[in-house]
Amino acid sequence: VQLVESEGGLVQAGGSLRLSCVASGRIFSQYAMGWFRQAPGKEREFVAVINWSGESTDYADAVKGRFTISRDNAKDTVYLQMNRLKPEDTAVYYCAFPKTSANWLPRCAEVYASWGQGIQVTVSS
Repeated sequence: VQLVESEGGLVQAGGSLRLSCVASGRIFSQYAMGWFRQAPGKEREFVAVINWSGESTDYADAVKGRFTISRDNAKDTVYLQMNRLKPEDTAVYYCAFPKTSANWLPRCAEVYASWGQGIQVTVSS
């Protein structure tokens, strides 16, 4: 499956951005989707995940209450709405497609088979 992220960029602290990720090549609506990020000098970390239907979500503590993951299965797209951004949110953000379909909310990067190219999000102080 191919994943293409878009709509990152530069924003001031306290601002908002929405990331989009379009999937192609598999039956998108049967799979959970995840977002991860990697800051310079740090390991890739889990940000958010949404189940196949969009009814269940899970978030890293660092973003809970500020970020919202959603999906539009008719458009094969998953979104990450990021509000009240902080400088520590600066990172390359990746959407990810898991190895298997299931009604689950995987946080572990190892269960994801496909990754987008990554998109830069920079939050200035």
